[in-house]
Amino acid sequence: MNASTMIGMVVSCLLLASVLLFTAETPESFLNLPGLAIVLTGTLAATFISYPLREVVRVIRLVGIVFRRENTYTHDDIRELVDISRLWFKGDVRAVERALEGTRNPFLRTGVQLVIANTKEEEILDLLRWRITRLKARERAEAHIFRTMAAYAPAFGMIGTLVGLVNMLEVMDTSDLASIGPRMAVALLTTFYGILLANLIFKPIAVKLERRTEERLIAMNMVLEGISLISKRRLPSFIEETLNSFMANHHDEIRGPAPTEPESAMRTEA
Repeated sequence: MNASTMIGMVVSCLLLASVLLFTAETPESFLNLPGLAIVLTGTLAATFISYPLREVVRVIRLVGIVFRRENTYTHDDIRELVDISRLWFKGDVRAVERALEGTRNPFLRTGVQLVIANTKEEEILDLLRWRITRLKARERAEAHIFRTMAAYAPAFGMIGTLVGLVNMLEVMDTSDLASIGPRMAVALLTTFYGILLANLIFKPIAVKLERRTEERLIAMNMVLEGISLISKRRLPSFIEETLNSFMANHHDEIRGPAPTEPESAMRTEA
């Protein structure tokens, strides 16, 4: 389970619980199924109209990624690249091919196979960069669907508000004042539901998917750099240090911490 997602869910539940317990006479006053149905069905309908069915179905399956911690196996990729670079530096092509059989990263496997086939470095990099660009475009489009849903939800909340107001105005001239309350609840709660779904579910999921894409792109560029160095037959030790730099936590490269005054100078001033 993803820790940040769990924290966000717990905090949001506590927030909603505090709203229901301390600002309403009864918690049921914030429950209005017709208003919720207007927002959900309207948002889903507009999403299916906006995107092809296969894209919407695939994106719905991605919701589970938000709730689990996904490992990019970057350390394993570095280890495999370094091991392969040692074998390739020795000229043992058979051993490299055997090592690729246990590689779980298809992006890494494709790059090394192209190196074994004596493909030019420029052609290898062009192919791998194209795959990175394709993945980037596909996953950003998936995240954009949730951003689109975040835009639709408040809009349908306003539609529900208009529906509730129209129904309320129809009974204003009658003596049935008891029916005004439920209609007013639909008018107000649909906007509440739309804003809540947009900012607590759809937008956070979109941001989570975008962050996941950034991490995957960093891992793929790290593999790309390793493939390039293997193609150039650089020393395995140099390849290992270069790839480990992708995982290192560096301070600000431009403005680091202010240097402390040497102790000897402080003694002289004293």
